[in-house]
Amino acid sequence: MTSDSATHRFRDRTARRRRENDWRLFLRLVPYAKRHQKLLWMAFVLLIPLSLAGSVQPILVGQTISFIRQEPTYFFLEGRTFSDGIAILVGLLGLTIALRSILDSIQSFLVQIVGQRMTMQIRNDLFDRVTSLSSSFFDRTPVGRLITRLTSDVDALGDVFSTGAIGIVSDLAAILVIVIVMFSVQWQLALMLVMMLIPVSVVVIYFQQQFRKANYRAREELSRLNSSLQENIVGISIVQLFRREPYNSEAFRQINQQYIEAVDRTIFHDSAVSATLEWISLVAIAGVLWLGGNLVMDNPMNFGLLASFILFAQRLFDPLRQFADKFTSLQSGFTAIERISDLLEEPIDIQDPEQHQIASIESNASGEIRFENVWFGYKPDEYVIRDLNFTIRPGEKVALVGPTGAGKSSIIRLLCRLYEPQKGRILIDGIDIRNLRQSELRQHIGVILQDGFVFAGDVKSNITLGETYPIEKIEAAAEQTNVSQFIEQLPQGYDTRLRERGTNLSGGQKQLLAFARVAIRDPKIMVLDEATANLDVKTEAWIQEALDRLLETRTAIVIAHRLSTIRNVDRILVLKRGELVESGSHEELLDSNGLYASLYKLQLLGSA
Repeated sequence: MTSDSATHRFRDRTARRRRENDWRLFLRLVPYAKRHQKLLWMAFVLLIPLSLAGSVQPILVGQTISFIRQEPTYFFLEGRTFSDGIAILVGLLGLTIALRSILDSIQSFLVQIVGQRMTMQIRNDLFDRVTSLSSSFFDRTPVGRLITRLTSDVDALGDVFSTGAIGIVSDLAAILVIVIVMFSVQWQLALMLVMMLIPVSVVVIYFQQQFRKANYRAREELSRLNSSLQENIVGISIVQLFRREPYNSEAFRQINQQYIEAVDRTIFHDSAVSATLEWISLVAIAGVLWLGGNLVMDNPMNFGLLASFILFAQRLFDPLRQFADKFTSLQSGFTAIERISDLLEEPIDIQDPEQHQIASIESNASGEIRFENVWFGYKPDEYVIRDLNFTIRPGEKVALVGPTGAGKSSIIRLLCRLYEPQKGRILIDGIDIRNLRQSELRQHIGVILQDGFVFAGDVKSNITLGETYPIEKIEAAAEQTNVSQFIEQLPQGYDTRLRERGTNLSGGQKQLLAFARVAIRDPKIMVLDEATANLDVKTEAWIQEALDRLLETRTAIVIAHRLSTIRNVDRILVLKRGELVESGSHEELLDSNGLYASLYKLQLLGSA
């Protein structure tokens, strides 16, 4: 798949996503929420007493004022002395405050628990998806962008539930209860306050759309920022060796500035919503004072009821203010859903076959490799391998040779099924590798690359790589590859902790571990891609001795730029621009005086 087609596909998905409303985006989280139905129902049930407690408080305050002014009050205050009436009202008010505080704390706890668990599950699903994608996806996707999706975007998703969606349901429930109570008390003032909700809704919807666009842009800029940061940290040695600090710092400052400008636009829309709600809230209180004052002067309403509606106006718009506070996290969450959905919907180009098509390599398989009319390009119309045909017999040692860009590493990637050929097929022991499970195929092939990657952990886990092997087998693999000599010199031997990327090991030691992790799996096919390039003479001698034992009964493919290291292989395949141009032994190719002979003579001249 080309980067252009991938870009078009991404843009199509993005355009479609932006046409989706918030409700459709929210529904994408429902499958995760269903896993915690009990906790969610408990949180929703608490909304009823929580809303009622909040709605009763303005009435109690109003009754207190009416009781003090000796205006008509509720029946339970009739005939009470001043001290008794005040005590009852203060007690009821304190009870509602305590009840509301306790219920609010419990509900917040439950909602946060659900949000965090959903965040964990979404991040797990994202990680599983990312690790299942083909190498072509990582060729076109910056690492920093993926990190942003897996961290800050997923965190924003958790806020959609924990402080966003459920919080909004709580606010809506509070508004609904307050409206019902207001209409049951005094319908004119209640109607006026409800009518003021209409312009608020229009304002919120408008700024919601503007904030979404600005927030999406801010997220993209954050991805660029993380990508730049990750690239500079990984390549810090090159940055420092070539004195690129000022240049890279200036480039980072520009990206950082663009990110801040994008964030400023989100802040503007967020602040506009908060300011508008505050203004409308004040207008509502003024309206209550004007209309309520007239009703009090005309005697159909008392001062206590007017005081209750002043508090009702504040309580009615309090949920809207809280919604403004949740606005940023909620819209960020919807933006995160858009971006994460793009990643979850990214097609897995390389998949295991259907159940009825699955083939399996026999335990006594010989290790034959055959390429039949294979065409491959990282872009469809720019082939790096053209109509490639060759067969490697069981137990044969074959070297791939050619100038840079000839397609040597691409052959290895195709054989391991990190990429799919556009045409032709690749067979191992007569079985098309597309009919094999990827786990079985890669268990059958042992690959040692030029740079041995080391994970943070101990030496033992870097040999087993998550699989279960007894310590005796680990030690045997280390002995077989002559790796045990350096492991035994480490402070804790096989339990020695290794830092990220193995920074407390030398390049040669990391490469030795790569040999041990292949040997323990006992593959039928060995692939060596410049595997001894980073070793000193002494270490290379150890490895060469171990390789002679490892390769004795195995099929092997060797890529080596130093032609002197492959003189003893059974056959050499010479590639040029993705085509097989020569094949034969070292002596045969020198006698033919072709491309291989030219490359060999050039290297001899260079070494001389």
